[in-house]
Amino acid sequence: MKRLALSVLLLSLPAAVPAHHGWAWTTGKNIEIAGRVVEAKLGNPHGVVILDVQGARWTVEVGQPWRNERAGLKDRDFAAGVRLRIAGEPSADPKARLIKAERIFIGDRRFDLYPERD
Repeated sequence: MKRLALSVLLLSLPAAVPAHHGWAWTTGKNIEIAGRVVEAKLGNPHGVVILDVQGARWTVEVGQPWRNERAGLKDRDFAAGVRLRIAGEPSADPKARLIKAERIFIGDRRFDLYPERD
């Protein structure tokens, strides 16, 4: 019985990972949000930035370290208090307040994380 339970658990794990990563969880349409960085956790498999958008907290998936670097972003660009405008695909669940960034704007600077999607 323990083997069966372990097998079921192990078989279910790979299916759970693709459900979040990639684009399948998004709406497939772009929106823009703007706000100030509350906190950022950068790294693999991708960075996560919490943005205060008019009093609501949004979770923004930014790129992997290599993708951010390729776009010209520095870790300091995600420091608390920095104002960002994000263009990207939101979660299909509107209550999630989650968006996968395709482009990041800081002032008049534009950073394309996924130029291959343009």
